[in-house]
Amino acid sequence: MRLVLQRVSSANVTVEGEEPRAIGPGLVALVGICPGDDAKTADWMAKKTLGLRVFTDGAGKLNLSVLETGGELLVVSNFTLYADCKKGRRPAFTGAAGPELAQPLYERFAAALREGGGRVTTGTFGGAMEVDIHNSGPITILLDSEELMPKKVKGV
Repeated sequence: MRLVLQRVSSANVTVEGEEPRAIGPGLVALVGICPGDDAKTADWMAKKTLGLRVFTDGAGKLNLSVLETGGELLVVSNFTLYADCKKGRRPAFTGAAGPELAQPLYERFAAALREGGGRVTTGTFGGAMEVDIHNSGPITILLDSEELMPKKVKGV
């Protein structure tokens, strides 16, 4: 699973002409799922996201999590995080999981954020979306479960 997390002052997603789904200060999580991901991966990445200290404390240090600040989360599916640009000029997306695996894990990730105390708004899996992000900092973090998760959690 790959996440691009952006600390935002505000953000919204508009899905196929619907009313925008908006958050105030918090995090936007662009979520990519690969074939090797499972429920443990989604749960672990949600816990990591909720605990990530990317918000400033009173001394101006990055010491607070989205939970500690009362921030919100906007979760948007994004299979293009698994783009392979090694050959030619057209990206290949064969590293991304198909919707039969990706959609339930995307939904599991959002549910795990909620279960962990996060206030979560989502896009629509597979929908045509426009995302408006007001990056704060700017702070943008890439999390890749292949690099971060302990092998014992992955079941290896």
